[in-house]
Amino acid sequence: MPARLIRDRLEESLARIADSKGEGARACLTVYATTARLEADAADARARAGLSLGVLDGAIVSIKDLFDVKGEPTRAGSKILVSAPPATADAPVVRRLRAAGAVIVAKTNMTEFAFSGIGLNPHFGTPGNPADRARVPGGSSSGAAVSAADDMCEIAIGTDTGGSTRIPAAVCGIVGYKPSRQRIPTDGAFPLSFTLDSIGPLARNVADCARADAVMAGDEPAPLEPVPLAGLRLGIPLGLPLAELDATVTARFAAARAALSRAGVRLSEERLDDFFDAMLRINAKSGFAPAEAYSIHRERLAAHGADYDPNVRYRIERGAALSAADYVAMARERAELVRALDARLADLDALVLPTTPIVAPRMDEVETRETFAAKNTLLLRNTSIINFFDQCAISLPLPRESGLPVGLMLVACNGHDNRLFRIAAAVERLFAG
Repeated sequence: MPARLIRDRLEESLARIADSKGEGARACLTVYATTARLEADAADARARAGLSLGVLDGAIVSIKDLFDVKGEPTRAGSKILVSAPPATADAPVVRRLRAAGAVIVAKTNMTEFAFSGIGLNPHFGTPGNPADRARVPGGSSSGAAVSAADDMCEIAIGTDTGGSTRIPAAVCGIVGYKPSRQRIPTDGAFPLSFTLDSIGPLARNVADCARADAVMAGDEPAPLEPVPLAGLRLGIPLGLPLAELDATVTARFAAARAALSRAGVRLSEERLDDFFDAMLRINAKSGFAPAEAYSIHRERLAAHGADYDPNVRYRIERGAALSAADYVAMARERAELVRALDARLADLDALVLPTTPIVAPRMDEVETRETFAAKNTLLLRNTSIINFFDQCAISLPLPRESGLPVGLMLVACNGHDNRLFRIAAAVERLFAG
């Protein structure tokens, strides 16, 4: 059977975006129908000529609303920036995607300024979770996850400062990757935290995430070979990451542990309480994201504060009281903790834990500031550990016959991205069997 035309796949994606009964209007804020058709036709012409630009040639890709695209304002999910001066150039990741032959179909919705794990957006609407439209999609890359899970694209590009690729992937039932922070250039992406921001893909499988990651990182893509599971050393961090798990997450995580053990994985329970306690103590002063976000937004807040999402504004303003001396002390202590945890984990291939301790909340469960804050804290809790300790991580959907999606997170030390993808591919294959 001949391969399907890329243009045909694109038209199916565009039809899903345009479907008035679907989430396209809320998931995709800008649709590049004309340019995407030109890109798809060019990719089909290359295929007929036996040519290829690489592993993403012809892939249907969406990009988060905070990436610069030449000639248009970068809204970052905010109505405040709708009339901002247009970007003068594509962000580096967008240039790399285009150069690799990706067909960019849309810019996707997000939490305003990328500052929550819930995914609500009062300005442009909130896309409903594919598993239950009355539930939140997770954030901040909400539209990215919904666009990938609902087949509006094949790969979605998001950002991750405290879990913004992995949380929506977990609660929407797809794969989400957070790379080592320095792996992919963040220039041309509207910043939240200069210390913690990273750029990563979401897709329905590990292989698609791996090839998108390689292109954005400027790596030479290589075949994704799953590692042998037998003898693999995976640590389960006790304490904070396993606290307050809901019943669905508890049951699915227990089943995942059992499946990994049967496959010959050497699971060990790891006590990392000293590291988690130190992280909580440092973040209690404000944390890096609020402090750095406030430095980015303070003038805009003074002029347009009433136009911000109140939940986002409240979180940004937490950074106003942090002194420069405390910020410097935080940064120095964090650097020491990162080195110490890397040494502590040296004998493990990866950590394994639930991506989020709870399934996606219903939208009516996050209507007040208090309920929003409580659910947001829970959704971000496990994933934000990885950003703080400068690691790389991937969320995989756990098998389910019914019920809501749950994510399993695999974590490796900074710079071990390619090895982590091979581990994830092996675990994904185990769950698929």
